[in-house]
Amino acid sequence: MVEEGGVDGGSGEAEAESAEEWLLQAQKLVPVALEKATEVKVFPGRWKMIVSKLEQLPSRLSDLFSHPCFSKNVLCKEQLQAVSNSLKEAIELAELCVREKFEGKLWIQSDLDSLSGKLDLNLHDCAVLIKTGMLGEATLPLLLSGCSLQQESTDYSNIRELLARLLIGHMEAKHRALDSLVEILKEDDDNVLSVFGRNNVAALVQLLTATSPRIREKTITIICMLVESGSCENWLVSEGVLPPLIRLVESGSAVAKEKAVISLQRLSMPADTARAIVGHGGVRPLIELCKTGDSVSQAAAACALKNISAVPEVRQTLAEEGITRVMISLVDRGILLGSKEYAAECLQNLTASNEALRRSVIAEGGLRCILAHLDGPLPQEYAVGALRNLVSSVSMEVLLSLGFLPRIVHVLKLGSLGAQQAAASAICRVCSSPDMKKLIGEAKCIPLLIKLLEAKTNSVREVAAQAISSLMTLSQNCREVKRDEKSVPNLVQLLDPSPQNTAKKYAVACLGLLSSSRKCKKLMISYGAIGYLKKLAEMDIPGAKKLVEKLERGKLRSLFSRK
Repeated sequence: MVEEGGVDGGSGEAEAESAEEWLLQAQKLVPVALEKATEVKVFPGRWKMIVSKLEQLPSRLSDLFSHPCFSKNVLCKEQLQAVSNSLKEAIELAELCVREKFEGKLWIQSDLDSLSGKLDLNLHDCAVLIKTGMLGEATLPLLLSGCSLQQESTDYSNIRELLARLLIGHMEAKHRALDSLVEILKEDDDNVLSVFGRNNVAALVQLLTATSPRIREKTITIICMLVESGSCENWLVSEGVLPPLIRLVESGSAVAKEKAVISLQRLSMPADTARAIVGHGGVRPLIELCKTGDSVSQAAAACALKNISAVPEVRQTLAEEGITRVMISLVDRGILLGSKEYAAECLQNLTASNEALRRSVIAEGGLRCILAHLDGPLPQEYAVGALRNLVSSVSMEVLLSLGFLPRIVHVLKLGSLGAQQAAASAICRVCSSPDMKKLIGEAKCIPLLIKLLEAKTNSVREVAAQAISSLMTLSQNCREVKRDEKSVPNLVQLLDPSPQNTAKKYAVACLGLLSSSRKCKKLMISYGAIGYLKKLAEMDIPGAKKLVEKLERGKLRSLFSRK
């Protein structure tokens, strides 16, 4: 029997003949094959299908011949060789069937089905070569400058040819092309990625569902490189990469799972793609990987779920799949610190606006777990953000019993700026009662909040000022602010009337409470508060007019007393 009819790189014989000679041979074989096929009386259904495919070949061959790169492209020559081999096989099988000299019906039926498949592949590959513009792409090198022009041009041409082989030919040929691409990507990923087209991306997506685990592993390796480079993400999603990626996370080999979940981690960043992952059933496999995966896969799965949880309308679906308990467990026992932080951010997202989800996190022990996580040397923003979201849903007694106050002080001292902002925001949410305000003041939070007024970020200054203004309604806290030498200058700086300064109303409130102190009033005047306050009074900022009048009266009394 003749060899398989796919494009496989060509034999020694193929290299010895030109594309024109292979075309001539194929054109001669088509009528012979048709004539023989129509003479066959056995297996009429199978032969009718084969004849219909043979009849389509002349137009495909004509399309190839009319392409301007016909004689230059090695893929074209290989395709013509594959067509000729299929035609020779058709003639041989037709002669056997005409004479009815075959070993058994099942055997010959299998051969006929195989021939039909090869003809399908021939027709498909001829069409792809023409329709996709592959003949020109895999023939013409890029115009490159520099001393290595010839070598680089050859490299680009070889890369294009390998990419083209992903679209045509039998599976073994595609496997060899994948092997070569993976090796080239390891050495020079920029060159390969720069010539990837949408057709190549579509071919890779199709190969993710190949029956061979090795082909799936090589394919997902390349796709993962594409995703991590930031290339072709939209093409990948639009070509349907999400369902096979999710299936690989579910049931792929260890290598395939890791590469697939890393790809989903990056692809899940846009909200539309995150929704699509949920729609394709991707949540449960990601959750399972958080529970059973190795360190890399666990972190990538947690990050993907964190990205998905940023989309408000899918949060309930995530909760129904059991994400709450898994994320709490990761915060507590994640293999990598990254896994813990991703899980904390996921919990922050889940609890941002849904009281039912907040209560679910608390019921699962999430508050205790998050507070324990904050004992680390550099508390980060997202765990404190999750804490901020939860504090309003529990009683003061529960918060105090779990060690809320020492953790908040620790964050205000050593946390990242984002964590300190979230801590100040948490204070704003819990200090509704005089008792809690008293305890927060006694915990020495006020000097730390006053220092936070010096932050470069406006939103941090605003929430610190808000927390201080709330705490100062208790007289002993007000005295604590008065005693801090940085309080007045820092607060006066926040009277800047510019629209970007959103802390000014809280600064006015704080300074108003301090204005009963003669020393504080003198400091306010010396730091230029009156000029700021006059502008704020014109803007109708609450308390500004009353405070400026108070300061001006004090200033006049001071002048008269000197005289």
